[in-house]
Amino acid sequence: MDKTLIVTNDFPPRPGGIQAFVHSMALRLDPGRVVVYASTWRDGSEVAAFDAEQPFPVVRDRTTMLLPTPRVTRRAAALLREHGCTSVWFGAAAPLGLMAPALRKAGARRLVATTHGHEAGWAQLPASRTLLRRIGEGTDTITYLGEYTRSRIARALTPEAAGRMVQLPPGVDEKTFHPASGGEAVRARLGLSDRPVVVCVSRLVPRKGQDTLIEAMPLILADRPDAVLLVVGGGPYADELKRLAERTGVAESVRFTGAVPWQELPAHFGAGDVFAMPCRTRRGGLDVEGLGIVYLEASATGLPVVAGDSGGAPDAVLDGETGWVVRGGEPGEAAERILALLGDAELRRRMGERGRKWVEDAWRWDLLAGRLTALL
Repeated sequence: MDKTLIVTNDFPPRPGGIQAFVHSMALRLDPGRVVVYASTWRDGSEVAAFDAEQPFPVVRDRTTMLLPTPRVTRRAAALLREHGCTSVWFGAAAPLGLMAPALRKAGARRLVATTHGHEAGWAQLPASRTLLRRIGEGTDTITYLGEYTRSRIARALTPEAAGRMVQLPPGVDEKTFHPASGGEAVRARLGLSDRPVVVCVSRLVPRKGQDTLIEAMPLILADRPDAVLLVVGGGPYADELKRLAERTGVAESVRFTGAVPWQELPAHFGAGDVFAMPCRTRRGGLDVEGLGIVYLEASATGLPVVAGDSGGAPDAVLDGETGWVVRGGEPGEAAERILALLGDAELRRRMGERGRKWVEDAWRWDLLAGRLTALL
């Protein structure tokens, strides 16, 4: 029976968007036809417990960062032969896709490499651009998240490899993220039941734009003094954001939850009236949003969204239908759109319903996993 070897540095229990993407896809493939080769993580016991729960074998490399070294390439080739795998899926094309020629020589007939936001950055630098071109030549298909990442990555590939690109974004579990996800209970617990809530669910890093939301709060509060910004997530920018809320004089109207367990995230989305994450591009285009799955999770929860214009974030919004796209780093624009939504319940309902339907029609995991299966 033909099997697929998934080669990835990004796999749970290590947290992150790529990790969740690869794992969610793997769970929707035939478990009898999947083998995962992944890096390990900091807590060996946690990794072992996680791997034991998976419906497919997970083989961990001893390194915490899986790179296409000769040793790792030999191990991947050995696993390919041992398990009778005829296809390979690289969970992130760069840099693991550089192993493609060796794995084809070892017997792989189909090699698929999935790109995320960082490959768009690779495409801008001469050395990494050359490596990306090699990955395109060595694989059968490179996938992309949306039009932004496709256009950037395609420039680094040969015309033939660019012509073989196929869209494969992460999906949304519409049965987990839905309007009745438990938001009222979160609002009640936080004492926000009678207040308009702007929610942002994301890792706390400068690119995501939580600072822009905090800077927008004085404008929002001037019109809606009872409004509150609910910042959900943890990350290295947390302390700076708290200091910014103090300096801006809006600390009483900004709530930080810290990191929230994954199973509680749908309810925290549902605690908002509006979802906002005005992300921005940084470092000359090297730090950019690949897609922004949180916008789609918010849409599935029935919320209108306000997104930044960084990278592929606009691909996750139907501008004017499921929400609006604003310039990242512009508090005035963010405040204007947020206030328009807070002041119009019918508009919120209409955009939320349109977003929910869009997710059901185009972004469900089973649809996208079927696309990956066909590629493999």
